[in-house]
Amino acid sequence: MERLAENLVCELSRNNTLQLVAPRGATCRLPNVVVRQAPLRPLSRFLLVALWKTLREAVTRRPDIVFAGSGLTAPLAWLAARLTGARACSYVHGLDLTVPHPVYQAIWLPIIRRLDVVIANSRATAEFALLAGVPAERITIIPPGVNLLPSDSEARTRFRTAHALEERKVLLSVGRLAARKGLREFVSDVLPLIVERCPETTLVIIGSIPQNALFSETQTPESILAAADLAGVGPNLLLLGSVDEGALQDAYEGSDLHVFPVRHRARDPEGFGMVAVEAASHGLATVAYACGGVVDAVGEGVSGRLVTPGDSAAFSAAVLELLDTPLDETTIRSFAQQFAWPRFGERIEAAIKPASRRGET
Repeated sequence: MERLAENLVCELSRNNTLQLVAPRGATCRLPNVVVRQAPLRPLSRFLLVALWKTLREAVTRRPDIVFAGSGLTAPLAWLAARLTGARACSYVHGLDLTVPHPVYQAIWLPIIRRLDVVIANSRATAEFALLAGVPAERITIIPPGVNLLPSDSEARTRFRTAHALEERKVLLSVGRLAARKGLREFVSDVLPLIVERCPETTLVIIGSIPQNALFSETQTPESILAAADLAGVGPNLLLLGSVDEGALQDAYEGSDLHVFPVRHRARDPEGFGMVAVEAASHGLATVAYACGGVVDAVGEGVSGRLVTPGDSAAFSAAVLELLDTPLDETTIRSFAQQFAWPRFGERIEAAIKPASRRGET
């Protein structure tokens, strides 16, 4: 989410002057971006302070567009836009439209329906928007982007040497340890089937419990490790927690396959699946359950395999097949090119520019 927000600001700032209201600690060195901060916790304080600063900036600057980075801040954008005659736009994720909290359902969703432009991160999220009552003509689908980095010929050796994985088949999982990511279920139900056929397999998990996630259940590293031990695959599991950007890139380059066993959860959907695209940008294929927005992030037979949700046997079979016969790395990287951040920025501009009158957002 943070990476998406950073790149959204970067791309919008190329052709616009931005007044950015963001959580405390956010910084931006771009010359045409002014940052106003609000304390993130408690949430009520963040919303009140952010609302005040958004309204003040809107009245002072008279922008063309007020853009919310997620559904959570959509009411702030809508109020500021209505106060100044600007257009109200928001980028939304699946959870933005399915939060079960009654206050959110009563206040946030009616305002999201009134936005001038709702940009969904996937076809699945667009469907959620329609079900929430957003008019179809106001919905645009624009998936998040990815950095396209040159391949590092030494990264694979660095990663495998650092973690004693030289002769292993390495499966990689990247992301926050939310319950919908399905890692505990994966190590219980799928990893044993893989290890039975390919004992030299190691699952490397990069990620930690989300600290600022709203309305999302989590799985602790301890519970995942306990599930692996109970299933007899504890020695085949390596949890690295959070790592820096360089180590993450090395992990993508040094792994054999990315696994994304997302579970179908009606009230906590996977809106897209940026990690699958990030993996593809490194030539790393993904095996994932075909649910939510993941189907937009994985090209079946091109950048990976999509499996019927919950089918552990099919998931393990797809993993074993791609470990034995990998997809072409060049083709996988080509799939990722359509998600390049500059392309993302162009599409965002195209979605909101018809509303532009004065060139400030």
